[in-house]
Amino acid sequence: MDAQAPTGPEGMRQLVRDYVWTVHATYLDHVKHLPPGVRATLPLVAADQLTVAAAAARRLHLVAVTTPLPAGAPHEVAITDEHGGTSWTTRFYDPTVLPALGVLGDDSPADVRRVLGVAGTVYHLTVEPGGGLDAHHAQHTGVALANQHARTVRQLERLRVLLPHRTGLVDELGTCAALGLDHAAALLGRELAGIEPEPGTSAADVLDAVVARVGRR
Repeated sequence: MDAQAPTGPEGMRQLVRDYVWTVHATYLDHVKHLPPGVRATLPLVAADQLTVAAAAARRLHLVAVTTPLPAGAPHEVAITDEHGGTSWTTRFYDPTVLPALGVLGDDSPADVRRVLGVAGTVYHLTVEPGGGLDAHHAQHTGVALANQHARTVRQLERLRVLLPHRTGLVDELGTCAALGLDHAAALLGRELAGIEPEPGTSAADVLDAVVARVGRR
């Protein structure tokens, strides 16, 4: 990344492109030490096609999905990059390309995914206006994301072994952990393990609590 922050729409797109590249490169390099079978299950490694929607609402949302997103308006910009055998296309959306982004009263992750028309995600990152797109932050994010995905994979594998007849609900809990659907995860936690998560407990923490409770049975 250039030390001098770029300006204008093209400069901002380059800044976002560099940020996404650094997140992905850091993630992919960080998991190289894992066994091949484990590495192959990680979402960023396993994706045959990866699109990152850079959606500019009140905040910048970076939403990575495995579903191809078709070209839209004639002036929509898409850039393809690659690292370590994984390729992705970053598509840029702002209110001029996707007007619904401009009328969101609350640009919550769920609302932005609704406007984009996507459900399952590899990740959904939000960046506050005026910050968070530097290389250091991108590297930190890449490591954190890789560790989160690796831990989630291990926890879900363990839970499938512990609850072989409830794998459907286990998979739903895994989806909640991936999307940050905390309320839905709490409901599944009650169903799978009889736990009562405190309000605001993250979906990832609910998954950990379910594994701990079921593992003690």
